[in-house]
Amino acid sequence: MSKKIKLTQSKLPLSGRIVMFFVRHVQQGMASMGELWRDPVASVMTMAVLGVSLSLPAALQVLVKNAETVTQSWNDAAEISLFIKEKRSEQSIQSLIARVRSFPEVESISYINRDQALEEFQRLSGFGEALAYLDENPLPAVVTVTPSAKYSKPVAARELLRKLEREPEVSFGRLDIEWLEKLQAILALLERTVLAIALLLVLAVILVIGNTIRLAIMNRRTEIEIMKLVGATEAFIQRPFLYTGVWYGVIGGILAWFIINILVWYLDGALAQLLGLYGSELEIQGLSFSELIYLIFMASFLGWFGSYLSVRKHLRAIEPS
Repeated sequence: MSKKIKLTQSKLPLSGRIVMFFVRHVQQGMASMGELWRDPVASVMTMAVLGVSLSLPAALQVLVKNAETVTQSWNDAAEISLFIKEKRSEQSIQSLIARVRSFPEVESISYINRDQALEEFQRLSGFGEALAYLDENPLPAVVTVTPSAKYSKPVAARELLRKLEREPEVSFGRLDIEWLEKLQAILALLERTVLAIALLLVLAVILVIGNTIRLAIMNRRTEIEIMKLVGATEAFIQRPFLYTGVWYGVIGGILAWFIINILVWYLDGALAQLLGLYGSELEIQGLSFSELIYLIFMASFLGWFGSYLSVRKHLRAIEPS
């Protein structure tokens, strides 16, 4: 009978054989989906484990993405404060401002003279009455320089600071960017942590799927032995198990996406309330459509790979007696 089928298939044109190849794959893929629902409790439990395992690195990725979005505007917030030397005339300071404004690295400049600095300090410090007893104003004039976008990063901003400090009217300068460097270091550490946790959970997903497929192979041992007796190829036998692993991965990826959306919805209100206290508005960004496709693709690949490792090992150990 098998010889007649092979002869019939060999008479088909190339296009017909290609069509039959995909038809057989679709049939076995749908049949493997049906196998999952023969034991729905075990299947759902496995998919839930995969969904939770995949949601953790995905949630950390969402955290990193939103943190980078928040700090993106801060990256351009580096300001350089230039403290002017004592007994510098207003004309000399205006000359400094004109020179600095002509620098290509500078976006904008603001100037606070000594009287304005003292008034602001009295208003904000709470020592207004004590400062009234001073014989003279101890505060220097300050020129605040905002670098252009190209020079707002830490390294470039420090180079600009050294250049500005060489001006004769400048006593010293201060760059308000140390906190940004610390924040960037924390984000870099968080990204590496996400990668490490993702690798560990990838291994966990592969092991869970591999063990699930191993149990499925053991439960169908007699069926596999019969299939080998009638001449079924290993590719034909192992294909349903590979599709089962793919289905586990796809559904686990979709569950992970639902979990991420629930977390984003749950945290969005609390984050909006927190940022509202600082006069900022931000909505948490969940997984984009491209990230969702990537998540499902990676989950299905991990399901296939875990199944492949388990199938290659355990199918060879089953031989008809």
